[in-house]
Amino acid sequence: MRWIIRRALIAILTIWIAMTITFVLIRLMPGNFIEMMILYYMNTFGYSEEEAKQEVYALYNVNLDEPLWKQYLEFITGILQGDWGVTYCGRAPVLDCLLYALPWTIFLLSISMTISFLIGIGLGMLMAYRRGSLFDNVGSLLSSISSAIPNFILGLLLLYFLAIQYPIFPARGSYDIRIKPGFTLEFISSVLYHSFLPMLAYVLTSFGGWALAMRGSTVRVLGEDYVMAAEARGLKPKRITWTYVGRNAILPLFTSFAISLGYMFAGSVFIESYFAYTGIGQVIGLALSYRDYPLIQGGFLLIIIAVVISNFIADLLYGVLDPRVRRGGGYE
Repeated sequence: MRWIIRRALIAILTIWIAMTITFVLIRLMPGNFIEMMILYYMNTFGYSEEEAKQEVYALYNVNLDEPLWKQYLEFITGILQGDWGVTYCGRAPVLDCLLYALPWTIFLLSISMTISFLIGIGLGMLMAYRRGSLFDNVGSLLSSISSAIPNFILGLLLLYFLAIQYPIFPARGSYDIRIKPGFTLEFISSVLYHSFLPMLAYVLTSFGGWALAMRGSTVRVLGEDYVMAAEARGLKPKRITWTYVGRNAILPLFTSFAISLGYMFAGSVFIESYFAYTGIGQVIGLALSYRDYPLIQGGFLLIIIAVVISNFIADLLYGVLDPRVRRGGGYE
């Protein structure tokens, strides 16, 4: 119990430190939306700089001339009260913008990551059991190529060949806007149809890393004494594969996968922008383009919280998969 409390306190401290660093770094970025509006008022209406500042500050309820520590206190107070601020561009609550895009990112990336993880795990185990064979060499080559290609490069290629050159799949959007959203077969089919290319880009560029990691982990486990002892006892190969080898080989990858689930909330700025797919990545990309401080802070805060919590949950569940952790006193 003390271990859980200690880990929870470390998680909270990590969120606060990362949030503070993000707050400072964002304000060190050159230019922002408010300065753009000040210049617009000066050039369009002939205001002086001071008059333009007063007009824009009053319009957007912000004052960037305030000391940084005062802005920081207002930011922390708002977060603790559940107020993540208001976007500069649309004057919409930041939390509402993120919560609207969040389900689309969860849907797209959770399916993509799960498929790529399962393919990688299965392929990695097969390569390990057939190490040195033609299958192992070809599989390792394909996995290396997969992990080396950035997803946004493959996304561009898929977009060009399968949506523009040969219009098999839609090039933009999360669903057909002519269809009314709802839990209907027509709408669900449209969502899956529009998400196929982004999912394919993620799967093809991520399964290789899981496969290579699983291959290395499986090869290591196959040389352990308890595996050779199980074989000497005459246990069935299927039981040895799944109970002794597979379960222990997947442990190092489990933590990585859990952390990747946290990064899932970041989406992909490039992929979601290329395909005009509604999601956290697209929201953060637009916020960065317009230097929308509140929306950038909200997006990064969501990522920070998701990554830290997923890491914390992975630590807790690790003991369920590996009893040696509990026996080592980690949970006592």
